[in-house]
Amino acid sequence: MSEPLSPSAQKVQEALTALGFTYQVVESPRPTRTAAEAATLVGGQVGQIAKSLVFRAAPSGRPILVIASGANQVNEWRIGALLKETLEKANAAFVREHTGFAIGGVPPLGHAKPLPTFIDQDLMRHAEIWAAAGTPNALFRLIPADLVKMTGGRVVKVT
Repeated sequence: MSEPLSPSAQKVQEALTALGFTYQVVESPRPTRTAAEAATLVGGQVGQIAKSLVFRAAPSGRPILVIASGANQVNEWRIGALLKETLEKANAAFVREHTGFAIGGVPPLGHAKPLPTFIDQDLMRHAEIWAAAGTPNALFRLIPADLVKMTGGRVVKVT
């Protein structure tokens, strides 16, 4: 019998189930705070890790979610140009307020409120990817097309 999920990981599992997905959240005793740690844990490539990054748009102050390949760095100017606003890095309190999760474990779904979402086109190259599931130790495997479905995100070049 497997260990029960932590409350944050269980919240992600419930969000997946509510949307009709059968993906399973798994927790590890080893942290996966970085894309490299997550890739090592799952035996995959860094590019297969979908990292959820929250930014603050200025001047509106609205939260923006960018789900980037672990191999890429987000070009904030590029995303800001799509929004016609400037993107700023969000602090930990802002991220928790708008997602309900702490930095290092922000999942692509199950947030306190739906967020405008941009998805890295490079994630679409993989047969399967892995995303954070509410804690620095929780992940779930999925196919890229389902990432788009579950988030309503727009696939764009983020680099």
